[in-house]
Amino acid sequence: MTRRGACVAVAVSGGRDSTALLHATARAARGSRLQVVALHVHHGLMPQADDWLIHLQRQCARWARSGLPLTLRHVRLEGAPAPGQSVEAWARRERYRALAEMARAAGADTVLLAHHRRDQAETVLLQALRGGGPRGWAAMPRHVRRDGITWLRPWLDQPGEAIEAYVRRHRLTHVMDSSNADPRFARSRMRTAVWPALLTAFPGAEVALGAAAARAHEAAQCLAALADIDADLTADGGLLRAAWLDKLPERRANVLRHWTARISGHSAAQTLIERLLLEWPQAREGARWPHGAGELACHAGALWWLPARSSPGPDARAAVTLDLRMPGRHALPGWPGVIEVRVVDADGIAADALREVRVGPRSGGEQFQTGPRTVPRALKKAFQAAGVAAWLREGPLLWLADGRLAFVAGLGVDARVRQYAAPVGGLRSLAWHPGPGS
Repeated sequence: MTRRGACVAVAVSGGRDSTALLHATARAARGSRLQVVALHVHHGLMPQADDWLIHLQRQCARWARSGLPLTLRHVRLEGAPAPGQSVEAWARRERYRALAEMARAAGADTVLLAHHRRDQAETVLLQALRGGGPRGWAAMPRHVRRDGITWLRPWLDQPGEAIEAYVRRHRLTHVMDSSNADPRFARSRMRTAVWPALLTAFPGAEVALGAAAARAHEAAQCLAALADIDADLTADGGLLRAAWLDKLPERRANVLRHWTARISGHSAAQTLIERLLLEWPQAREGARWPHGAGELACHAGALWWLPARSSPGPDARAAVTLDLRMPGRHALPGWPGVIEVRVVDADGIAADALREVRVGPRSGGEQFQTGPRTVPRALKKAFQAAGVAAWLREGPLLWLADGRLAFVAGLGVDARVRQYAAPVGGLRSLAWHPGPGS
């Protein structure tokens, strides 16, 4: 495994654009301590895919023999799109997941992507035609941090003609993907039927749409910041209805879009936003709305995200030990959610006590103390007294290294470990957020 920080990855399909980016990156790294790893995902969808992998293996081996600091990693996707699921959406999601896994295994925390100016302009139009808002019109970000990886698109301002010139200059061979002209795919129809006519009528369309994407990105960032201001949440991430109702209708919709995307990893359809705007203000306790891989539920004056129940293996939720001293969101192996750690001035757990925290499920017999002058009670009684929803009772429990129960999802920090004056190292608060916790 390459030392972290000394390796950069390039996603490569074998096509013209990614081949050029891989070659340019490896040439720039020659003579330095930087290693370049090519990442290839075999989707298993095209009969030529095996030949593409062979081509890349031979090409990367030849370039490495010529002195370029280059290696190749590849993986073949398992499974297939579900009935009725978009092949493009499935392939994209699985491709990025596989790229992230390969990058981490190689010791790279940065992956370069070969999208260029025409790709960006096409994405703007496709998002507009699908009814997207500013977040969709912003198209592809130049850089974004996701899954512990920084994804960079260094050629997003470059025209395809510049890449073609680079390929000719260095006599680079590349594969041709016949699906790029397949009318079953929206992007293919855009490239073959729409772009020629659009450029004939508006020669500057590519540049103008790229500029529109940049402005839309600014607008999307502003709307996200406004949603953070407007979203009044419970300690466990539920959206409070009373505070939400105090906002203007447009701001209510904005909060719903950003909150649902954050907690579920899925942007809510406009039809769902409209239903929530109409139905949630008068919804009864327990009302539910399907959303993504789960549903939204009304409970105790708040809206909650309920991930679909899975069937984990016997060891999926075995107790693990984590260091939770650092603020931020921490994924818990085997659990559908994250623990959020925040710095607080009072009423928290000493940061040093969170050096070794054991995380696990309920096993029976645990007791929780809600306040300094209350009596510890069985978790079932504590949940009932606090009105904790059934789905929140299934969250994780956290114990300190000395065996004391520190935190219970749905109840919070146990009073027996809570401190009211900050010691050396400071205090931390904990909160459990079901779902992907993006």
